[in-house]
Amino acid sequence: MTDEPPLRRRAAESRTGIDSHHPPSAQPEPAGAGPDASDGGPVPLTAPREGTPQPVATPDELAEVVARFAAGTGPVALDAERASGYRYSQRAYLVQLRRAGAGTVLIDPLPLPDLTALDEAIGEAEWVLHAASQDLACLAEVGLRPRRLFDTELAARLAGFERVGLAALTEQLLGFTLEKHHSAADWSTRPLPESWLTYAALDVELLTDLRDALDEELTRQGKSAWAAEEFAALVRAGARPPRVRAEPWRRTSGIHRVRGARAQARVRSMWYARDQVAARRDAAPGRVLPDSAIIAAAELDPKDEKTLLTLPGFGGRSVRRLARTWLAALDDARQLPDDALPVTPVVEGPPPPHRWAERDPVAAGRLARCREVVLRVSGEHGLPAENLIAPDSVRRLAWVPPEEVTEESVRETLRGFGAREWQIGLLVTDLATALTDPPPATAE
Repeated sequence: MTDEPPLRRRAAESRTGIDSHHPPSAQPEPAGAGPDASDGGPVPLTAPREGTPQPVATPDELAEVVARFAAGTGPVALDAERASGYRYSQRAYLVQLRRAGAGTVLIDPLPLPDLTALDEAIGEAEWVLHAASQDLACLAEVGLRPRRLFDTELAARLAGFERVGLAALTEQLLGFTLEKHHSAADWSTRPLPESWLTYAALDVELLTDLRDALDEELTRQGKSAWAAEEFAALVRAGARPPRVRAEPWRRTSGIHRVRGARAQARVRSMWYARDQVAARRDAAPGRVLPDSAIIAAAELDPKDEKTLLTLPGFGGRSVRRLARTWLAALDDARQLPDDALPVTPVVEGPPPPHRWAERDPVAAGRLARCREVVLRVSGEHGLPAENLIAPDSVRRLAWVPPEEVTEESVRETLRGFGAREWQIGLLVTDLATALTDPPPATAE
């Protein structure tokens, strides 16, 4: 339990109607949820308890925050705001924290890019985040790295809730509504509007209360140990550097329409030209040139500015100013020798499932049986199939099963794919059976 007095604690079973032995098939309805059940509905949460704090932006202000959080108690609620869709980087443009005894703090990481002193002050305290995987990387960039954490979104998935957004869970379990209309804002804006700061502070206002409600639910359903394994895996993943994707230009939207290696070379050349401009401007690549424009240019291969600017996506003033850049990229692709053109990448792992029946009908049968196991077990335990086991792990297991299929060999294979022990324990026996090819049917 947290040390901070809650705004509202829910009554475990009267609120959700969940039986611990029969996980929900649909999201529970909060009968009477909220600070005052007699009013018949949730209460809008419009301001933090202690008012909206101004962003901390100086070393002296940060030192005072460090002292407050070192003296605080219990878990630390954290969130970060990025400028996805506006900026090239995925850095944090605002960091929000709340802890009992310390209150809510908003930190501007532009003038304060190193928060390691705050990280040391937090120490071994548990972090509470919602959808932690979205924020761990940008928090690590400023020196904040969890030792332990509780992810309220992941906890809700494990508990069987269908609606797992922060606003939905806060309303259902705590009886307060949160407005989310600033979630896609450009958080690199300075100064940040007061309404945005209020929104940001409210994102951590109830996180520890929500953590307690979900922890109680997980305990009641016997899933606390599962959640602990998942949270530990998030901590480990957050400590690793982000994976660099090979040939990222292949993810250009619409590239499936581009036929031939020479045309694909035009996509590649345009993509990297755009990426250089975006990085230099610190602008989201799609705001420099949309993917649709890259595809249109790759298909038509215009040779002059007049033709280029007639294509969809090349009408904006900033795009037109870069016409020579785009034409040079297309010319670079045109000049490439044949041996420098893109080649179809070697795909590691199994092929797309829709090709299995043709390429290996026996493997397709194994995959179908394994999927049936996953769907059945996930339904029995009231959690999404993708949280029970990663779909890619199931495909890899079915495509190339252990040479000798036993429970132990399947267990080790799943461990190699990164499956957690609770997942393996629920699935290993039935998956081992599913991997064993059934005997051929005999005519009666």
